[in-house]
This record gives sequence, C-alpha cells and structure tokens, in this order.
Amino acid sequence: MSKIFEIADGHVETVAKLNPIAATYLGVPGYDHLMPDYSPEASERAYLAERDVLRAIQRERTTSIAERRCSETVQEEMTWSMDQYELGMHYSGMNILHSPVQSLRQIFDLMPRSSMEDWENIASRMEGIDASLKSYRETLRRGIDLEKTTSKRQVAGCVEQIDTWLGEGNAAPFFDGIAEAGAASDEVDAVLARRLANAATSANSAYAEFGNFLRRRYMRRARDEDAVGGEHYSVTSRSYNGINLNLDETYEWGWEQLRWVQSEMQKAAEQIKPGSSVDEAVALLESDPERSIEGEDDFREWMQNLQDSTIAEMNGTHFDIAEPVKKIEALIAPPGGALAMYYTGPSEDFSRPGRTWYPTGGKTVFPLWREVSIAYHEGVPGHHFQIATTMTLSDQLSRYQRLLAGTSGYVEGWALYAERLMHELGYLENPDYYMGMLDAQALRSVRVIIDIGMHLEKRIPLDSEFRPGIVWTPELALEFMRDRVHFPADFVASEIDRYLGIPGQAISYKVGERVWLEARERAKSALGEEFDLKKWHNRALELGPMGLAQMAREMSRI
Repeated sequence: MSKIFEIADGHVETVAKLNPIAATYLGVPGYDHLMPDYSPEASERAYLAERDVLRAIQRERTTSIAERRCSETVQEEMTWSMDQYELGMHYSGMNILHSPVQSLRQIFDLMPRSSMEDWENIASRMEGIDASLKSYRETLRRGIDLEKTTSKRQVAGCVEQIDTWLGEGNAAPFFDGIAEAGAASDEVDAVLARRLANAATSANSAYAEFGNFLRRRYMRRARDEDAVGGEHYSVTSRSYNGINLNLDETYEWGWEQLRWVQSEMQKAAEQIKPGSSVDEAVALLESDPERSIEGEDDFREWMQNLQDSTIAEMNGTHFDIAEPVKKIEALIAPPGGALAMYYTGPSEDFSRPGRTWYPTGGKTVFPLWREVSIAYHEGVPGHHFQIATTMTLSDQLSRYQRLLAGTSGYVEGWALYAERLMHELGYLENPDYYMGMLDAQALRSVRVIIDIGMHLEKRIPLDSEFRPGIVWTPELALEFMRDRVHFPADFVASEIDRYLGIPGQAISYKVGERVWLEARERAKSALGEEFDLKKWHNRALELGPMGLAQMAREMSRI
C-alpha cells in the first residue's frame, strides 16, 4: 500500500474509534456496542486527528494519479471540516435532520437483530444513550457561554421529535418497541429481555431529561434569528458542495432554473389533462385512485419491485452493475424524523445492504406520480448505485475514499442528475411520472433561491411576480414554496426548518447536478461521435467521491 493510502485509510479507524455510530454506518466492525462522546473535548480530539492527517499527507509526494486524487480529496475535506471547528460551528450545529439528537435514535434502524450478540449490542447502546446525551449537553452549555447557539426553531423541532420517540401523540414509544421486539425474539433469553426492557427505560429517561433541558434552559438562550449570515454560509456551503460558489450568481441561476421547470410542467399538464393548469393536473394525479396505491405494506412492496426491476433492466444496457450492488431493500422509516425519503448505504462487506427509507407521515394512500422519480433518486441509478458501486472499488480507491470521502454536492448532484437521466433514457415517458420529476426539480430550484435568500437575507428580484424587492424571511419562503411545489403541506413546512438548520446543504442538489451536466457536455464536445454515455458514467464513478471543484478538474481529464 502506498504511504498516501496508508495515511488516509488510517483515518477510517480513527473516525470509528471517535464516533462508533459512524463505524456502524460505514460497516466497520468492532464498535457496534459503543456510543459516541459528544463533549467539547471529544470535538477537539476529532479536530486534532484531522489536523494530524492533513499535515502528514501534505508531507508525502504523490507518485501516481490515484495517489494524487486521494491526497487532494483528503486535504480538501480535512480543511473544510477544520474550518467549521475553528469557527465553533459544533456548538451551534443542533438541527432537525443531522445532529446527535437524531443520530442516537436512528442508528438502531441499521443494527442487525439476528443473534444474541446483536441484541446485546442493542442493549448496550440503549444503555449508552444517557452518557452520550449528557456529553452533548456539555457542548450545548459551552455554546451558551460562548454565545454560539442554534435557533429557537431548531430547538422546537428537536423537542417535537423527542416527544414522538417517547410516545407522544399517536406514536408508539420507540425504545419500548425495540425491547418488545427483543423479548419476542428466539435469540433473546429472559435475562437479556429484562436487560433490554431496563435499557429502553434508561433511553426514554435520557431523552426525556434532554428534552426538558432543551425546553427549560437552552430554549431561552437559543438564537431568535434563523439566518446565519454570509461568513457562516460561505463556510458551510463550501463544505457541503466542495466548491467556492459565487452566491449571487447561484441565486440568480436558481430563478432561471425555476422558470424553466415551470414551463415544462405546464407542457406536462397539457398531456395529463388537456386544457388544464399545473395545479389542476396535479389535483387529478393526487385524487385518481387508479393512479395510487393504498396501504403501507403494498406501497413498500411496489417500491421494492420498482427498485429490483430497474436494476435488472439497466444492468449491462446503461450501466455495469456489480453483483453486490444488485441487492437493495425498500423500507418504511420509523415516525418522528424529517419527512423526506432517504438512503443508507451498505456496510463495507455488504452484509447489510443499501436501503431506501420512506417516511409516510401517517398517510395510507400513496399517489404514484411523484414516487417513481424519487425511487430513481434514492435507488438506481441514484444514491444506491453510486454509493454501493464506490464500495466495490477496493482495487482502485483508498478505504478513505470509499467510506468517508465525498460531498453532498457530489452525491446529491449525482442523484438529481440520475432523475433527469432516466427521463433522457425513456423511463419517464408516462407524463404522470415526468410531472413528478419536474416537481422534484421545482423543489430543488426553490431550495437554491430560498436557502441562499433566507440565510443571506437577500431581496426578492424586482421583476418577480412574488413580493418584489422584499427581504426573504422564513414566512415568505414557506408561502413561496407552497405555491410552486406540490408536496404535502407538512413536508413543505419541515423543509423550511431543514434549510434553516443546515445552511448550504439544500443547494447542493441543483449545484451538483449542474456540475455533472457540464462535465458530460464537455466530454461530448471533446469526443464527438466517439462519446459513449455508458463508458463515461463508468469512468466518472471510478474517480471516487470528492468535492465539486475537484470533480470538475478530474472530469476534464477523462
């Protein structure tokens, strides 16, 4: 192994030790019984580990293209992460989607339950929730002292999630459900069943105590302002996208993309219901029972069948799909999280397959017009194909590149590109499904506008038909979004909270898609009639995950 790969790969085990939850997500064995330390001291240890890797890899001379790519990827990603630490963003990073509040709950969705050891790991982790939340409380308290806090909006959202996991409303208590499943398992004896029950009680108490801390102390000191401002946004948007963006140009481009997609949606509406508006066509798609599936189980089965058939049809024709990548599981997400569908990758050895997770939000009837494109985004040729394929490239990429590398701009950009690609390949000829893809494009275009608009407190253009000249606020963003995308009202509301909690991430879909499309067009222009789309996709993905600026550089060389 080269010295560069050795340095990069050593950081995988460091990350696993510092954050056992990350180890489980990555499929690194040996840590599944442990929970993370989220204290300020633990954050400093992670920062120092990244600094040491950065310094070590900068001292090494690269001797091959593969080493150069790996070195550049590590250096850029370590720098972005360290920039966030040095600005104290770990003190104010609690949000409704990606923070310790959610990670400590969600990790149980990925843990196997097929042996006594598996159930002992689950018990151990439930027992460890109390210490993890207490350590995170230390970080939040330090943030209060330093006047680096998250917003009241994010606090309220996290409290609501905690209440759901504890059984408020119609939801069953999450950790009690785990203990009950363990007691019903043939792998669990009476002693372990009691331990699981006690561990669930401990987890419930820990989350209840943490929720009370958020309500009674932290909320009073949390920021009233949702916007993070230009300096903060520049750092986080660079980290999520791996590129220094001209945010003014990107904001204006978002408006251009929205105008394009609105024009296309009107054309699709004419095909669905001649003479109708977009709203009228969507109303038909939402209400027609012939265009829907009723029942959560039947819908999950439909999703699974769509994933399986897509893999079978595309393999060897449009993509070369490695054998381990051909397995994917479509699952219904537990209640209490954000309402967007999401994907979790396979373990390193593929013993745990890639999975798509669909949050139902309590609904039991599922109109299909939007779901086809979403399935392509999350599954094949979207996230599952890209992420799982990367996992198979052990002979070309370092372990770091396969397990830790990549930006949201690269990953989400590919997945949104995959949706558009499926239309180009004829998989969305049904105007219902094409309208679904366009509505997803409208959502991602609106994200560019309002994510930048809210956080940088930009004015709405004077030539806009919507509130020209007014400075963006969350209330205006919600109104704007409701009138331009056709997602459920509760989803749209949760999206606003999401953008405000993770500034710069929401723009990564369209920004990343833009870079993928530009790279393909450059290759087509350079190669002319020799351009082969399947070969280009294969070569592009073999580069491995990285930031968008590095990706654009590397793509110009293939």
